Amino acid sequence: MARYIDAKCRLCRRSGQKLNLKGDRCESAKCAMQRRAFPPGQHGQNRPKVTTYGQQLREKQKVKQMYGVLERQFRRYFQLADRYRGVTGTVLLQLLESRLDNIVYRLGLGLSRNQARQLVRHGHFTVDGRKVDIPSYRLKPGQLVSVRESSRTDKLFVENFETAAKKERPSWLEWNPETFTGRILSVPVRELIPVEVNEQLIVELYSK
Repeated sequence: MARYIDAKCRLCRRSGQKLNLKGDRCESAKCAMQRRAFPPGQHGQNRPKVTTYGQQLREKQKVKQMYGVLERQFRRYFQLADRYRGVTGTVLLQLLESRLDNIVYRLGLGLSRNQARQLVRHGHFTVDGRKVDIPSYRLKPGQLVSVRESSRTDKLFVENFETAAKKERPSWLEWNPETFTGRILSVPVRELIPVEVNEQLIVELYSK
């Protein structure tokens, strides 16, 4: 399966904002956006004005990079969102937020979406009691995500549990530390999705 293997900090610098691709490092002084807050490359500090098409493309690239999906899969998400009722851009973000790897990340069980995706791939989670190792698996309100009993004492999870206890989770998710179980309470409205993008530009890009 294709995946991005180049330096992730370059993506943040190119987009002009933090994409939170490297977990706690993004909140530290080592963050590339704090040290070199300009696009990468020889002429990064002298880039020309971005066109309307360039702005639309940049917003699409930001969302793809945040959620770790490639072009073909992202286009399928957009086509699905376009068939649903509601604002297409908002529905697109809701579909991406419903991915299992994103839910694991939002619950704090993965410090980044990349780590969360790897943990899902390795079969550390169950959904409604059934093992699921597909990062793109879509969850619905009411479903339960649990850390498998054999994984709860894993050193990585213990460290993540400690870090997650200090972070605030979205109000549309519920976490029970006693049973190592998270529940999806509802589909998040746009105001509860902490993603700094203009999704309407993505809709305009694909609507041409």
